[in-house]
Amino acid sequence: TKLARYHQSLLVLVLLLSCNAFTNYRSLQLTSNDYERKSSWNALFCQLLGMNCATPTDFCFSFKGFCRRGGDTDVHDSGWGMAFYNGQGIRQFHDTEAAATSEIASFLGNISIQTLNMMAHIRYPTHGEVNLANVHPFSREMWGINWVFSHNGDIPMFKCDDGNLPLIGSESKNSTDEKRQQSYFPVGNTDSEALFCAILNALKEKFDTLPSLPILHGTLQDLLNEVVDDSPQSTILNCLISCGPHVLFVYSWPGSRAGSSVWNGLHYTVREYPFGKCRLQDLDYEIDFGKITDQNDRVAIIATKPLTKDEEWTELNRGELILFDEGVPHKSPASCVEVELQGHGLHSKVLEHLPIQEDMKRYRLKTSFYEDGGGI
Repeated sequence: TKLARYHQSLLVLVLLLSCNAFTNYRSLQLTSNDYERKSSWNALFCQLLGMNCATPTDFCFSFKGFCRRGGDTDVHDSGWGMAFYNGQGIRQFHDTEAAATSEIASFLGNISIQTLNMMAHIRYPTHGEVNLANVHPFSREMWGINWVFSHNGDIPMFKCDDGNLPLIGSESKNSTDEKRQQSYFPVGNTDSEALFCAILNALKEKFDTLPSLPILHGTLQDLLNEVVDDSPQSTILNCLISCGPHVLFVYSWPGSRAGSSVWNGLHYTVREYPFGKCRLQDLDYEIDFGKITDQNDRVAIIATKPLTKDEEWTELNRGELILFDEGVPHKSPASCVEVELQGHGLHSKVLEHLPIQEDMKRYRLKTSFYEDGGGI
């Protein structure tokens, strides 16, 4: 009868839907298992891009090539983010889509937005789910200053899913429970954001006046070295830290994942006059910068892997911290004095900013300390 055939068809439909649901479930299981396998054996972590400039410059060329690694020429397809300064303010874009196919990334790669300081990140997660809360760069306000941070690597010290954020810095660790105050906590569950919050907590605990760039360089060097020293063989820590429109701190503790021979580090190149042609590694795209720049321009590009075929790239040494200002690398606290005197240090309406000589006296440092390029 028609009713019997209807019931039979309905039963077949239910069975088909049930089988399809089971197939989808198994597919999700396999995808999850495959994801865990890839996370364990994938050669390269997330990738970083930074740009620091002498004059306002657009990032289209480098960003185009960088985005191809987000799911096209490489496997980093679990989201991307970008932050760049406009004066003391920052503009931020985050997306869980692959950078290679993201409409937002495509839009940003095809319009001329100029800045002195930017960073971008493409994600291949080893810790933390794929969601917007876990997409770099991360940003926080401290002392009335926008701080921005991105990281590539693996930090065993900060695999803290229980919510207990490790303390770093002698001031934080030596404080009594009554005095210890942690002001910054991660929103997501990445080791990267946890480290960023710990760095800010340590800086806030240490300083009650605004640190000069030489003091800040030395302090960041100590904090990052302390994190590495907790597990030097297992830690891979490559990061970008910015604290205003002018300067970009870049730190590298490189390494290879267990079972992989592929190196995870940081490289940089400086483009300056006389400019020439550049061709991207990941895209058939070339620009003659000599036709669109002048003698005042200079740009430092920082990347996990070199972005171009015809430029000389320098890899950061293990444990090296470099401050970039106007596209120039400054590798010691001594060389940061000049940047501070140019007015490119921290600016705040919240904390007093002592003259650099008083800052040095307060931390018992002599002029010869800087002249020797020492650390803190």
